[in-house]
Amino acid sequence: MSAPALQAISARAPRSDGVEARQRLLYAALALFAANGYAKTSTREIARAADVNISAISYYFGDKAGLYAATFGEPMGGNAGDFVSLYDAPDLPMEEALRIFFTRMVEPLKQGEIVRQCIQLHMREMLEPTSQWAKEFERDIKAPHIAIAGVLCRRLGLARPDDDVHRLTFAITGLAVQLFVSQDLVDAIRPSLLNTPKNVDTWAQRLTGYAVALVEAEVLRRKAIAKPTAVPAARSGRKKI
Repeated sequence: MSAPALQAISARAPRSDGVEARQRLLYAALALFAANGYAKTSTREIARAADVNISAISYYFGDKAGLYAATFGEPMGGNAGDFVSLYDAPDLPMEEALRIFFTRMVEPLKQGEIVRQCIQLHMREMLEPTSQWAKEFERDIKAPHIAIAGVLCRRLGLARPDDDVHRLTFAITGLAVQLFVSQDLVDAIRPSLLNTPKNVDTWAQRLTGYAVALVEAEVLRRKAIAKPTAVPAARSGRKKI
């Protein structure tokens, strides 16, 4: 691991016992797993980067797999699936549900380099899946998707999502995902858009508005399809020969 990465770990979690030692392990593992993958990262290497005894891994996380699982959610303040119940309530207005969804989704962007490593880790897991992938898919991808589809069904008056609801759900959740994936591009083109916690909060507000507009466009599209086509009245008079 590079010297800047090691310095970042030290800055985030000063050497100490207990909670801080666990935190050092977590961030060291995140950086190494993101850069090298699960199979190519050893527990000895993680312990050395965190400047702790290797036995601390089993003490705090059980084993290497337990530490790997922890790096997916803890550094970002929790997993995406942990917040589904906050916006999935049947009586919650659609715009409020979407606001909660986007606020929770973009919150990790306030953490800077940590979230970059988390995204790198998730992308690597998709390309080089381990047993963790099935858990990540069910909890942090499928569960939020199903919840947002339910929110849209309530607005559209549907009992269950059809293909277009799923298309719309992918489009809406993709607004947040794309922001994470394109973080470096945003920084290169317009760094002011993500450079403060307030500006990250603005993203949540704007994405909510964009998503509402997409839903209302779908409402109008469905109404247009359902509207019966008027039949032109027959013209009177004789037919010209």
